[in-house]
Amino acid sequence: MRNPLSSVVEEIQPSGIRKFFDIVSEMKDAISLGVGEPDFDTPWKVREEGINSLEKGRTFYTSNSGLKELKQEVCNYLDRHYNLSYDYNKEVYITVGGSEAIDDCIRAMIDPGDEVLIPQPCYVSYLPCVQLAYGKPVFINLKAENEFRLTAKELEEAITDKTKLLILPFPNNPTGAILERSDLEAIAKICIEKDIFVLSDEIYAALTYGNEKHVSIASLPGMKERTIVINGFSKSHAMTGWRLGYACGPEIIIGQMLKIHQFCIMCAPTTSQYAAVEALRSCDNEVNAMRNEYNERRRYLLHRFNSMGLPCFEPKGAFYMFPCIKSTGMTSEEFATKLLNAKKVAVVPGTAFGDCGEGFLRISYAYSMENLKLALDRIEEFLKER
Repeated sequence: MRNPLSSVVEEIQPSGIRKFFDIVSEMKDAISLGVGEPDFDTPWKVREEGINSLEKGRTFYTSNSGLKELKQEVCNYLDRHYNLSYDYNKEVYITVGGSEAIDDCIRAMIDPGDEVLIPQPCYVSYLPCVQLAYGKPVFINLKAENEFRLTAKELEEAITDKTKLLILPFPNNPTGAILERSDLEAIAKICIEKDIFVLSDEIYAALTYGNEKHVSIASLPGMKERTIVINGFSKSHAMTGWRLGYACGPEIIIGQMLKIHQFCIMCAPTTSQYAAVEALRSCDNEVNAMRNEYNERRRYLLHRFNSMGLPCFEPKGAFYMFPCIKSTGMTSEEFATKLLNAKKVAVVPGTAFGDCGEGFLRISYAYSMENLKLALDRIEEFLKER
């Protein structure tokens, strides 16, 4: 019998995040700091709107691009928070989470052999999406000494005459790094000069800390026409299980992304869409409250890791910490495995997010302060006992 499988799919590696999650799920009294899922309940008014939509029998397909009211609220939200202006009817559509939008964007834009720049460490889905589109991934290894920011110099050195798309994953998973306006202005200048498009994954845009608010590269002069902005509700509104995201960008690109969505998905879940209208209209206060709680946890973890000899730069976005464990002499995989077996604490090796993540761990602080304190105590014991 001939091999029934695609060679491209066979070469794709399973997610390194799920490995430790699956183990810890079977381990009694274990604490997981590995999954990037808010520990908050979806705001009640959002759940209530979802329930109401079911009770009213709103269980039919929406249009392929999503509910008109939701697309309008997406535009209002982006204008209100990030100074982005889109035509809801031509430049926006609703997806099944941000992950679908990433896949749609890459498949709509990339021909076989086109190069896609991927700064690493990064979210695990970018590479397989490029591989499935028969594109050529080109990695840019970000550095701890630069707080894992993408610099203009690093970008310029990675560009060739085959470069078509830059993935811009900030605020970043797994490092928590952000790009400030000055960083983005330097990157935008190069993208315009070299005629490169940008996939700006802004799923953590609402979760930034300190004085600098999130800036979208699409808001800079000359960039809206060459940028696809991807966002959603999972992280900002604690709606992971609702599976809802959106993509915004030039009509010519969105139209082709919508075509893929139309044939592969049809439309995003109707109940989730009605709930999301309420989320965007009236939940800014709830999002702010969640962000404030994350900030307290962030500051606590930063102090604890640095005090126990695992240096960590200050992450100013998302809900992740990326401490360095090189001083222990262990690899990231070795540290995570031994910690889990010895102290029943699950963390994710930095290598799950790219080879340049070696020597680091991803710690999610989307968990209660009680669990974080207990987990950090166990990690400190592990370091003293080794």
